[in-house]
Amino acid sequence: MRYTNVNAHLHTPYSFSAFEQLTDALDRASDEDVKVVGINDFYSMDGYEEWNRECKRRRLCPLFNIEFISLQSDDRDAGIRVNDPNNPGRTYISGKGLKCPPTLSEPYASKLADVRAESNAQVREMCTKVNELLDRSDAGFNLDFGVMKQILTKGLVRERHLAKFLRMEAYIHYRNEPNDIKNFLEKIFGGKALKADIYDYAAVENEIRGNLLKAGGTAFVSEDPKAFLPLESVKRIIFAAGGIPTYPFLADDAKGEFTDFERDIVSATEILKKRGIYSAEFITTRNSIETLEKYATYLHDNGFVVTFGSEHNTPSMEPVLLSARGKAPLTERLKQINYEGACVIVAHQALVAAGEEGYVDASGNTKLDKRDDFVAMGNSLILGKIK
Repeated sequence: MRYTNVNAHLHTPYSFSAFEQLTDALDRASDEDVKVVGINDFYSMDGYEEWNRECKRRRLCPLFNIEFISLQSDDRDAGIRVNDPNNPGRTYISGKGLKCPPTLSEPYASKLADVRAESNAQVREMCTKVNELLDRSDAGFNLDFGVMKQILTKGLVRERHLAKFLRMEAYIHYRNEPNDIKNFLEKIFGGKALKADIYDYAAVENEIRGNLLKAGGTAFVSEDPKAFLPLESVKRIIFAAGGIPTYPFLADDAKGEFTDFERDIVSATEILKKRGIYSAEFITTRNSIETLEKYATYLHDNGFVVTFGSEHNTPSMEPVLLSARGKAPLTERLKQINYEGACVIVAHQALVAAGEEGYVDASGNTKLDKRDDFVAMGNSLILGKIK
């Protein structure tokens, strides 16, 4: 079996993305010979039909995914960091292989809409605080939340949109004059000088976000607990949308450190099984090739569906073709694991779209003994789409 290149986790402008247009992601995938591509936006399935249509035009095989931030109250109370290194109990969860066109019955559609509304409300309040800071600083301009939402988003507003909008408006107001921009940013950063090159927009936006919008920043607004559904509620939404609950591993950071939950892969695997999750993913550029080999292989050998992605949910543009930290190429074993995982997802979403039962049914039962069959079916479907 040839292990076709897969990137199973790409954010688009339907949440926040390095890509200006959804089609930019797919053009880059085509140019880099990545044939299986997964849309994976926060709280949104709105881009599925465009993703599907544009993949067909480029002979790419689409995956239809979604991402949530959930809260495990037991882990929070025990001080256990799961896959958010700063917030105990905060747990990112993806759903893989959802229905396209997307469908979501009640009460799940309303639950998803409520989470999106809470996310937007938090950023709106941050925008208000930014404007108060701009007034105190005599900046000479303010930010219009409605304009930002209209020109930078597809309806879901993230704090990264706010950082980008502030950078854009400041550059316009100060006519792209470097010294004036630097002086302005230093002033609103409380006297801290800008470290980034003024023309490295992604780096400037990251500094705006880090200095103003993150915890401790002047415009920081703590998220309302209502913005985080319990893990079981998130899983039920994913099941109702036809998907497979998937745990995104942080794994090792640049210092070789792990979260409390992930430090022991054997323990983490057993806990995920108890929680009814038999699918995992990695954002490969975060991790050393050694950790990817160890963790992905262990999970795969213990029956998990494992896929890899790049996210692209920051302003920085990276290749769509996957690599590990330090641009280390993926090994053949990792390519195999990633491709087989994508095959299962492709087969699952095809069956669910046809009204049949997929790899995971609507009650969360997983056909672990049928994984090889789903790999074979998915491989045939992928080859049919990309040839």
